Amino acid sequence: MSSHSEFLWYIPNDVKAGHRGDAADPDHNSLDTLTSQAKALEQHGWKGALIGTGWGRPDTFTIATALVARTTSFEPLIAVRPGYWKPANFASSAATLDQLSGGRVRVNVVSGPDQLAAYGDEEGDQAQRYARTKEFMRLVRKLWTEEDVTFTGSHFQVAGSTVAPRLAPIGDRRHPKLYFGGASEAAERVAATEADVQLFWGEPLDGVRQRIDRLKELGKTLDRDLPPLEFGLRITTLVRDTTEQAWADAEARVAKMAKGAAGSWQDHRHGVAVGQQRLLDLARQGDVLDDNLYTAPGKFGGGGAGTTWLVGSAEDVARALRKYEQLGITHFILSDTPYLAEIKRQGDQLLPLLV
Repeated sequence: MSSHSEFLWYIPNDVKAGHRGDAADPDHNSLDTLTSQAKALEQHGWKGALIGTGWGRPDTFTIATALVARTTSFEPLIAVRPGYWKPANFASSAATLDQLSGGRVRVNVVSGPDQLAAYGDEEGDQAQRYARTKEFMRLVRKLWTEEDVTFTGSHFQVAGSTVAPRLAPIGDRRHPKLYFGGASEAAERVAATEADVQLFWGEPLDGVRQRIDRLKELGKTLDRDLPPLEFGLRITTLVRDTTEQAWADAEARVAKMAKGAAGSWQDHRHGVAVGQQRLLDLARQGDVLDDNLYTAPGKFGGGGAGTTWLVGSAEDVARALRKYEQLGITHFILSDTPYLAEIKRQGDQLLPLLV
């Protein structure tokens, strides 16, 4: 794969032990446990990790800050929600952590369904949520790159706002990258104009190709005034020493899920977003699509990046990821459970075939 592709992992942060069938370790969310994962990522070739968000889970920004303080190169991709944060508060917090960490902050802006009323948010309608997200991303970027910002939008306003500390450019990086996801028409319009990186879940190659083409055209139609949109893939990768062993383990895991014996942790139950429904619909086309995209997990409780899995030996999975890269994917966020063991296994077996 080309040298400009980046590989991140996923670090769960939830008060409930067990995650998508992982072993229920009572200390799974302690600082020591999370730090062990972040340090293992550094030691086994990963750039960093996505840290998910959602009401009822520990605060993502706090987790990221703690892990940055205990590592030297680990880059957190911090998931945040407009409505939970105001743009100026967030821009200042992120700029502070970015300065303290030497430019290690990345941001994933999330607009999907959540328990909005639980944290005092009133805008749950899709059109309102994405219109607000568009303003949030535009204003945060202005606050990072301009001084004495005055902005009056439909959802956010600031007057004479200068965020401190000021972000120092690092090469051609002027500010943390803004990652974004979503497959609805409203989400794609936001991505095409405001995101730095659009994340896809594990769809077949043809579906990803079509979405990339559509987003590029939307960017032209909507007069995108930012550098070209980049693309990423967030997916579960089940890697074993041989193809046969990988499929045996994948099918056994799904059989356990089908019996309801794999745990009930599910972070996509607050309504089915368009992107999630696209993944669930794939199972109608067959249990295995392309060469090794396994759709069966979605039938039995797999959600989000756990809905579809790339299954096989390190060589099989690397071959599949290369095909996504050929479509224009340059940001890869992979994971499997148990997290720490798979950080090491895939870092040692899969990454050397990709970087």
